[in-house]
Amino acid sequence: MSASLVDVAVIGAGQAGLSAAHHLRRRGFVPASSGEDGPTFVVLDAEDRAGGAWQHRWATLRMGTVNGIHELPGHPVPPADPAAPSREVLPAYFDEYERLQDLRVHRPVRVRSVRREDDDAGGRLLVTAETPDGAASWRARYVVNATGTWRRPFWPHYPGQERFAGVQLHVHDYVAADAFAGRRVVVVGAGVSAIQLLDEISAVTDTFWVSRAEPKWDADAFDTAARIQAIAGVEERVRRGLPPGSVVSVTGAHWSPWAQAAQDRGALVWHPMFTAVEPTGVRMPDGTLEPADAILWATGFRADIAHLSPLGLRTEAGGIRVRNTRAIDEPRLFLIGYGPSQSTIGANRAGRDAVRAIVAAMRETGSA
Repeated sequence: MSASLVDVAVIGAGQAGLSAAHHLRRRGFVPASSGEDGPTFVVLDAEDRAGGAWQHRWATLRMGTVNGIHELPGHPVPPADPAAPSREVLPAYFDEYERLQDLRVHRPVRVRSVRREDDDAGGRLLVTAETPDGAASWRARYVVNATGTWRRPFWPHYPGQERFAGVQLHVHDYVAADAFAGRRVVVVGAGVSAIQLLDEISAVTDTFWVSRAEPKWDADAFDTAARIQAIAGVEERVRRGLPPGSVVSVTGAHWSPWAQAAQDRGALVWHPMFTAVEPTGVRMPDGTLEPADAILWATGFRADIAHLSPLGLRTEAGGIRVRNTRAIDEPRLFLIGYGPSQSTIGANRAGRDAVRAIVAAMRETGSA
């Protein structure tokens, strides 16, 4: 199997990956398959179609309630009915963006590994993947990893979890509240998704809300200073090689329409995390058993970076040391949509910053 030669391989075509591809285009890079003159790039995406994780969101997540939309660089999100499902509107927007930018995304391409061809820091990284036509590989001067988190839902483990007689699912697999009608549902988590789905499910059945820490509600709709401080904290974590954590988890809980609706309905009643799961419910810290027919784990996601394992970059703490999107221990690798750039606006900026660094490095080595 011969490997294709490219200057930059972008892995992932969500918000961060498309931002990087846009800025590569602006800087004179051309798709490797175009036959045009200039430094080349390729975008590899594991999905069957455009839209990143948006295409998998639950059906009742509407444009009027979706959290954190930010336009892709150079192309505004088109006006949409607030009642329209986000998983229909946003994938169509991403698809249009790919076509207008002529990004020629390769899909479905599931990257299995990124490894060094040799120990020479001036050498290339070998990206190996599976495609519908079989194995394929690319030899890249630089790799921009933008794989996000959607494929790695986080399931905490609690004693007895495997003996629960009811239904357990993660937000990753949630479809609609109607599936829970007539069942008592324990909602686990305190992030945006947890509160949105608590509101939605409590409208059709009885709910019981728990999380490890009690949310600290902020009366402001959005606190810029708190967000800046949170992002700085996450940046410091990734520089040290710690798992990045969530920016949202640091900024605190803000009153939103869905939080207010759950409050008005009497469903926004916090309880401490249970200590164990039993066949018919969850055991609380005070020893009482709360009956449950279903447990919804709104417990977040982890970075989808197993394919980077051959590079040996993980610290003992489990993260990768990153500064300004660049891996400290492998300067040919950039991670965007990781750590402080997990938000949509952060992903756009990270794509731009990664490309700027790549262009500067190529000029220094005379390969631009």
